Amino acid sequence: MTTLDLIDLTCPVCARAFRSQTVVATNGHGGKRTDFHERATGMQPLPYFVHLCIQCGYAGVTRDFNDEVVLSDLLREYVWDDLAPVLHQTFPSGSLKYEHAAKVAEWQGYEPRYLADLYLRAAWCCVDEQDTEAERFFRRKAAWRFMDALAAFDNVATDERAVITYLVGELWRRIGDERQAAAWFDRVITEITDPVEQSWVMATAHQQKTDPREWFS
Repeated sequence: MTTLDLIDLTCPVCARAFRSQTVVATNGHGGKRTDFHERATGMQPLPYFVHLCIQCGYAGVTRDFNDEVVLSDLLREYVWDDLAPVLHQTFPSGSLKYEHAAKVAEWQGYEPRYLADLYLRAAWCCVDEQDTEAERFFRRKAAWRFMDALAAFDNVATDERAVITYLVGELWRRIGDERQAAAWFDRVITEITDPVEQSWVMATAHQQKTDPREWFS
């Protein structure tokens, strides 16, 4: 069961004070998808790890609303011009919250790996929201950012590169681009640093290329 609590936040863009729900605890798991999307029993906690101001559209994790946060005038302008006009939900969806958080993080110059994680979580939210078009859109965003992170090399630890390479392949497979998916699955072996510890990555990449499945146990 997912347990939520209310926290008080103040938007660093428009100074609006508001309350937001955040995750206190999650108990029990319903398995993990092959794109690493963990499933909780009961209420899904994912939408409550990020917060969004419904006045201006600024979004982020809890630390992004701390009193110490200092934003540039240009970023504030981006928020009002790009995010505020699309707010039509009193209770914004999880995917919208993550999308806005990703845009704010990108404007702040965060590394591609962090942006990729936000877009991936937006896609996961879309699964629960049953919005397949938006899911594919966010999966593309996530794949591109993970690819940028791998290309930069320093943004991904050496022992994590095989897993991220596999994940890029799995994202393209779920998007429906089998050619790109196969190419990334084939690259996994070139990123292996410990054949014993990482044997599951190679096995899963081969499985998803030849006989795709939906769940890890």
